[in-house]
Amino acid sequence: MKLFPITGLALLALFLGSCDKSIEQASLSPYVPAGLDANGGQWKTYVLGSPDEVAVAAPKAANSTEYLAEIAELKTTVSKLTDAQKDRVQFWSAGGVYRWNELARTLAANYNLPPVYDEVQKKYPVPDAANPKAEPKFPFCNPPYASRMFSYLGVAQYDALVAAWKYKYLYNRAAPGKNDATLKPLLAVTDLPSYPSEDAVVAAASLEILKLMFPGEVDKLTAFYEEHRNARIWSGANTRSDLDAGDALGKAIAAKVIARAKADGMGAANNQAAVPAMIADAKARGLKTEWVSLDIPARPPMLPTFGNVKTWNFTDAQKVAMRPSPPPALGTAAFEKDLNELRGMASRITRNEHRIASYWSDGVGSYTPPGHWNREAANLTRKYKENELRAARTMALVGTTLMDAGIACWDTKYYYYTPRPFQVDHEVRSTIGTPNFPSFTSGHSTFSGAAATVLAYLFPTEADAMNALALEASTSRIYGCIHYRSDSEVGLEHGKAVGQYAIKRAQADGAGL
Repeated sequence: MKLFPITGLALLALFLGSCDKSIEQASLSPYVPAGLDANGGQWKTYVLGSPDEVAVAAPKAANSTEYLAEIAELKTTVSKLTDAQKDRVQFWSAGGVYRWNELARTLAANYNLPPVYDEVQKKYPVPDAANPKAEPKFPFCNPPYASRMFSYLGVAQYDALVAAWKYKYLYNRAAPGKNDATLKPLLAVTDLPSYPSEDAVVAAASLEILKLMFPGEVDKLTAFYEEHRNARIWSGANTRSDLDAGDALGKAIAAKVIARAKADGMGAANNQAAVPAMIADAKARGLKTEWVSLDIPARPPMLPTFGNVKTWNFTDAQKVAMRPSPPPALGTAAFEKDLNELRGMASRITRNEHRIASYWSDGVGSYTPPGHWNREAANLTRKYKENELRAARTMALVGTTLMDAGIACWDTKYYYYTPRPFQVDHEVRSTIGTPNFPSFTSGHSTFSGAAATVLAYLFPTEADAMNALALEASTSRIYGCIHYRSDSEVGLEHGKAVGQYAIKRAQADGAGL
């Protein structure tokens, strides 16, 4: 394992600093976890058939020549640290799960850029995964893509850490600082066994998932991974054998998660050929006017068949059963009531309502609504001092429910194909842009209802705050004249139903609350 040079640190800082919506704090204080969850190696995994599906060899004994040489290396390293190395130890002390999700949000924001119309080819080009650095860069990290990315990152981190906990308590090798009292680590030493390293597991699993999702960022991601590993040596927290075992475990489990991703149907989520039949079916069910793109030239609808992608926490039949009833039909009293609320909204909106609409806009260049909720979840893991495994569980539960919410919402959107308010009445003006997909139901509302429901369950004392945030996110789309009230209210309830499926999983995964 090479040590990461200072020039690489500077490059990494530039990479992370490219989007200020993702990095809330440059430095966060480390904390001693509220608990260690010694039974975590028995928790239910998502992709692994069992926590010991990937084998990890027993470590060398604490009194072996090999291990004592590793301890000696740590003593020498810790005694010669530079200020730059100490800075990176401090950075990573916030937790690997937290920092890799932070990086994922940065990437989501940097890649949330819709392709620009090509005047020569007379079309909107599609980003090419095989040539990710060519314009338009792959991926276009829109809300569905972001929800999927966060879900696979969370699942890979969680499954890998469940496996790590299994072997930690099987082999029970204490942290270097407990095996040798003359070693003075930079970070607090707990009773959590050291082998395999939880940080190496997270770094390796996260690297592989984000390389898949953002193939144009492999070099920078690898630099981030190297620094994470090095920080554990610099801090005296892990020996090289701790790291090597964790690295191999994380990569092996990430490969299994990636196999699931490659078979989930995302490759067919942009099937534009299916659109005419979708519109015809919606009209057969009573639709009078279908949604059309308001971009000039008209842009193909965003991921019209994302609703067919494989879900995490419920079946296709349950997805259909959950699908909301039809929205108010154009011309009915209920529809006119919704539309009248939006007419003139721009002239009477209050300053606070405008703030809410702007705060939750999460449009181009942002880390999207799923990223907004990923951040809320990550901050709660720190507030409640969750250990790495429990933090990964939180992120996986929220990540999978966000992807499920996106799938359920997109299934609904293209099932009903409802026009946006501005399409029906050009006097209805939005100040935050108009998304390129049908109106019913609101994606913001569905994502928010799902995530808030899960977070309210995981952190009961935060339930009121999370539900209030979800309601604000949902209502923000009305203030922005993006959605009818029925889109937002029904979407919020739909999201809550989606979140309940994640809760059912959490109640049966062995982790308790």
